[in-house]
Amino acid sequence: MSYAYEHLRVDIADRVATVTIDNPPINLITMALFAELSALSSALEADRDISVVVLKSADPDFFLAHFDVSAILQFPVDAPARKRPEIGPYHAMCQRFRTMDKVTIAQIEGRVGGGGSELAANCDMRFGVRGRTIANQMEVPLGILPGGTGTQMLPRLVGRARAMEIIMGGGDLDAETAERWGYLNRIFDAGEIGPWVADFARRIAAAPAETIRLAKVAVEAAAQPLAAGFIDEAHAFDLSVRIPEARALMARFLELGGQTRDGELNLPDLIARLRQT
Repeated sequence: MSYAYEHLRVDIADRVATVTIDNPPINLITMALFAELSALSSALEADRDISVVVLKSADPDFFLAHFDVSAILQFPVDAPARKRPEIGPYHAMCQRFRTMDKVTIAQIEGRVGGGGSELAANCDMRFGVRGRTIANQMEVPLGILPGGTGTQMLPRLVGRARAMEIIMGGGDLDAETAERWGYLNRIFDAGEIGPWVADFARRIAAAPAETIRLAKVAVEAAAQPLAAGFIDEAHAFDLSVRIPEARALMARFLELGGQTRDGELNLPDLIARLRQT
C-alpha cells in the first residue's frame, strides 16, 4: 500500500500508522489537504496490515485548523439549496475514520478548529496537552454552521447543552474543560503526550487484528437501541472466542497467573507479559 502525499507523512510500524499533518502555516484544510485526507482515509480503511491510526501534527501550535473559508466562498450558491439524498465527501471522509476497522486516535497538541475539530471528533479517541490544546467551532459567528459532522458529533461527545455552548458561542474550549466535558479522553504535559500515545497505540495493536475489528464493531453498535446493541455485541463476542490467537492468549493468561490473587493484583503487568516470549 502506497502512502505518498505532499501534506501528510505516514510512518508504519508494528501495525500502527502514524500520520503527521504538515500544511504550513496553520494546517488549514485547503482543498488539496482535504483531498489527501480523503484519499488517506480510503487507503487506511482498505489496509489489512494496520490496526491503529494516530493523527498528529508537525506544528505544535496547530493540530488541524478549519476548512479554507476562501474555498467555501467559491461554493456554488446560484441555485436553491436542496437536501442531498446521501452524505457528502467531507462527511464520508469523517465517517471512514469513525467506522474503519482500526482504532483511530487524534493526538491534539495545539489548536484544533472548525473542520479539523469535526475530523477529530470522529476519531475513536482524542488526547491533548494541558494548557496548550484548544478546540473551537468558529462557524456560527461567521454566519454559517459546522457542516462537516460537528452538529451531530459534538452532542454525542459532550451532551446537547455543552455542544450548544461550543457551537453557538464560537469561543475557545481549553484543554482542562475539554477533558472534563468528554471531548478529550485525557490531557498530558507537553513532553508526555507523544510517548504515552505511541506506547498506547502499540499496546492496542498487539492484540489480534480481528479482535480489534470486532470490538470496534460492537462499540459502534451502541448507536442502536440497547437491545439491538446487546445482540450485536453478543455476536461479536461469539466470533472473537473462535479466533485461534485469542484462544492461545487466554490459555497463556491462565499459565501466567491469571485468576490468581497475585496475578489479578498486578493485572497490567500480567497483560504486558502475554506478548513476551
